[in-house]
Amino acid sequence: MKTRRALATLSVLTVVAAGLTGCGDDGGGGGASGSSLDVLVQANSIYPEQQRQWFADVSARFAAETGVTVRFETFASPNDELTKIQTSVLSSQGPDVYSLGTTFTPTAYATGAFVELSDDDWAKIGGREKFLPAALGISGPEPGKEVGVPFASRPFVMAYNKELLASAGIDRPAESWDGLREQARRLTTDGRYGLAIAYADSFDPWKFIWAMTVQAGNPLVDGGSLRLDDPATLAAYRTYLGFAATDKVVDPAAVGWKNAQAIAAFAAGKAAFLPMVSATSKVTLDASPVAGKYAYAIMPTVPPGASTLPAQGRPATSILSGDNLVVAKYSRNKDAALKLIKMLTDPEMQGLYYRTFGELPTNAEAAAALAGDPALAAVVDSSSKSVGTPFTGAWSQIQLALVNVVVQSIPGLSAGRVDETGLRSLLAEAQTTGQAALDKAK
Repeated sequence: MKTRRALATLSVLTVVAAGLTGCGDDGGGGGASGSSLDVLVQANSIYPEQQRQWFADVSARFAAETGVTVRFETFASPNDELTKIQTSVLSSQGPDVYSLGTTFTPTAYATGAFVELSDDDWAKIGGREKFLPAALGISGPEPGKEVGVPFASRPFVMAYNKELLASAGIDRPAESWDGLREQARRLTTDGRYGLAIAYADSFDPWKFIWAMTVQAGNPLVDGGSLRLDDPATLAAYRTYLGFAATDKVVDPAAVGWKNAQAIAAFAAGKAAFLPMVSATSKVTLDASPVAGKYAYAIMPTVPPGASTLPAQGRPATSILSGDNLVVAKYSRNKDAALKLIKMLTDPEMQGLYYRTFGELPTNAEAAAALAGDPALAAVVDSSSKSVGTPFTGAWSQIQLALVNVVVQSIPGLSAGRVDETGLRSLLAEAQTTGQAALDKAK
């Protein structure tokens, strides 16, 4: 049964990866030797210089402690991430350790190609009790069947400019998406916009759609059935795309923005709200013209078209977001991989990572040290109200399908419109693609 599931997942991965560009050199040619470890992580587009320095520092520290050199390589998008998993699994060579987004952990698990952590493995890392319980929520399908070690926590929130809201007579951000749109309209004036949104980002757009849809009572994946063609999902896309196309509360240039550009616009005081960001933005904002003038709030939890949460809706503030570290079964240096993971998840390194990148610790001790920071109150609140995405090997392809709807809608946004017929067609196509992935993953 496990083999059939792995083959099904690989067939899904092969379909998705067809025609995509890989991440480049596999860096190991079959896993690390005794003197090196190859590690794959997401490229940090917001703090690239800091990430390069962190790579060097980690490698130097680990070499001093163990004699093993760490060699990092990066992926730039979810497509790259998925392609690297697919290529390495099929060839049984590539990185020893992967830093995967939590939503991609189910795909990694379903392949059967990554180490399912034993009690002895957990002991070498420092024990499950070392981590915040919530951070373990998407390490595997159930306790005792985990492949992912929590490395970074990234609950999403919304930053807002306190001075701009006060000048418009707004005391706090709205709790509904419709209310936020109305506030954004009031705040779009004098060359400033209500919202800063990165429509061209590879990682963020689908999270808006997921949140609005789950809040409306549509879980997207219901057992073995996909529900991307649900009216709630259409309403979510209409709202998200409409911010730019019809409401005009977003800078027209945002159709080409990545996350870093949206943060920069808010940091320059050119937008009142910056939704779907994490504490990683704090490093930039605290060194910007809005330092001391902004705060974080949880994002709206009432879906489009409603004034209260529907009976079947869930008040999701964020996906259960962050990064997990997984070890490839083909690695020839599993012990060194576990030592590296232990080092990266110990309190000292977790604290350093937070101070450098703004990623919240998953280590319970390191997280407790930040508990008294009032600037992080909304982030901590969002973490407690986050909802996990479905734990299915098909989710990575469903996620890409959700993003593709936005990608294909960009030409319309650039022209200042939302093509309703085209949007319905794109959702129907995404439904077909995603359902096929679910069927193969069973």
